[in-house]
Amino acid sequence: MKAPDHVEPVTDVVYDAVPTTRLAPPPIEREILGPRRPTGWVLQSLDGWRGSDRGVLHVPDCDEAPPDSPVLTVSQALDAAEKTGVRLCSLCGAVQELEPMLKGIDRGFEQGS
Repeated sequence: MKAPDHVEPVTDVVYDAVPTTRLAPPPIEREILGPRRPTGWVLQSLDGWRGSDRGVLHVPDCDEAPPDSPVLTVSQALDAAEKTGVRLCSLCGAVQELEPMLKGIDRGFEQGS
């Protein structure tokens, strides 16, 4: 790769660590599926304080998720989701990810007698 003619190196800067080869292309799966979202879930308290039994579970990068909230593991998110006053956000996909785990993946595969 050649820099344009008007570009000059900065004085006293070492460029030895600058990569000079192209990065490998992303795997085809990444091109099809798009970028991955951050892992985990966050709980938005509806009562204004932590530990509330009323809230909404979001994925961390949801526009509705409270900033700087602790990220929950799947077990913590499922525990929170089982509380009566907690709902799953349908805007960010938390409902699509967690609801099948709450209901059990075997539901729908049961054979009728």
